[in-house]
Amino acid sequence: MGPDGKPIPQPTISIRWENVTAEQALTALLANYNLQLAEDPKSKIASIKVKDPAAPDPLVTRIFQLKYATPTNIMVAVQNTFTDKRSKVVADVRTSQLVILATEKEMPGVDELITHLDTITKQVLIEARLLETSMNPSTSKGVDWSGTLAGQNVSFGNGVLSGTSVTKTGGGDKTTTLPSGRTVTTSSGSTVSTILNSVIGAGGIGASTAGGFTPETFFLTADGVHAVLSFLNTYAEAKVISAPRTVTLDNETAKIEVTRASPIINVTAGTANTTGGSQIQYTNLGVILNVTPRISANNYVNLKVAPEVSRVFDTINRKVGDQIFQADEYDIRKIETRVMIPSGHTLVLGGLVQDDVRNSNTKVPILGDIPIFGYLFRSDTKARQKSNLLVFLTPTIVQDQDFQPTKSDFLKHPVPTKDSIEEDWSAWDSGKPKDWHEPDVSPKSGKFDETLWQPKETSVPAETSSR
Repeated sequence: MGPDGKPIPQPTISIRWENVTAEQALTALLANYNLQLAEDPKSKIASIKVKDPAAPDPLVTRIFQLKYATPTNIMVAVQNTFTDKRSKVVADVRTSQLVILATEKEMPGVDELITHLDTITKQVLIEARLLETSMNPSTSKGVDWSGTLAGQNVSFGNGVLSGTSVTKTGGGDKTTTLPSGRTVTTSSGSTVSTILNSVIGAGGIGASTAGGFTPETFFLTADGVHAVLSFLNTYAEAKVISAPRTVTLDNETAKIEVTRASPIINVTAGTANTTGGSQIQYTNLGVILNVTPRISANNYVNLKVAPEVSRVFDTINRKVGDQIFQADEYDIRKIETRVMIPSGHTLVLGGLVQDDVRNSNTKVPILGDIPIFGYLFRSDTKARQKSNLLVFLTPTIVQDQDFQPTKSDFLKHPVPTKDSIEEDWSAWDSGKPKDWHEPDVSPKSGKFDETLWQPKETSVPAETSSR
């Protein structure tokens, strides 16, 4: 208004905007004069009002559609960028969307953060090769006298007696004439004698303590003479190779198992109040590989590797109380480490080497030290058991050009109404009774089914149709 109270005429200005919408231009103009555009939510009509300096910035709602990232992971990062306490973010896991309620000043920062975080996750191809070798040579040469000189059982006075009774009768009646002329007749009595026979072992010898050397009453037993002649070499070699392969996302654990379930039987002894029973549990034995890749800069892959190779080693016996229990003994070899490997390169993990060398000698004293002749009284045995486990790892970052489309027309075909097997099997081959009310329209019958073939509608000239 002018000094006289009349309005001052305002000039008309034409402005051309580039890369700016009409709403953006109006909002910028109102901000310069401390004005704001207020919209009625019911009528959707906006009006220009004076902005209250003490009033907080209005909240606006935007929905962001995520392409690759998980909504719950992005939600935590976005929540930390808010400066207004009223701002909040809600994740919709079903549609992978984020609903953000914040001020206009916060929206550009949220948009830029989501653009940088919502990127495609790279994948890593893990190729592993586990090589397990074992070698078990042994040799045994010489004569082993342990069975004779280390295992003789000598006993005295512990023989077993078996008695046999023999009765001897006299030669008959005996007549004696006395000086007086009287005759006396006497009969001879019988005598009983017992013969003791001894039962002694092989190689035994006996002597009588009362009557001298006799094999019935005195015992001295031994096991005899035993010797083992050995002249043999043995060699055993084994090689186990496992080559698992898998693809996993960056910073996600991949687990590969090539195992066999081995049963473990738990036996519970019965008591006066409870009954005994058994329970079977299973444990996985074989090759287990856990790998967690993390892609670093310059195409390097940081790997957290935990290979494990297990198997049944032996069955041992343990005596508990008056009972003997059997249990399996397991051989488990495991490595847990972190390594850094360039993409496409191979890293060898080793160190699980077991080398068991055993030497044993037996010798008869003095006789075994005689040159040349002493070989008959000593023996030498050597055995070696060596095993080695090597793990080869090759991580490769999967690039976009590594993927190739696979052509498939499975979804383009309609669902068949009849199975081809039913059409190929005739009544001669099928076990089902033939339905004589249904016409035979199989390809082998040579008949035509009009319902399976319908010609396309085409426009035919009148002259042709009249003919």
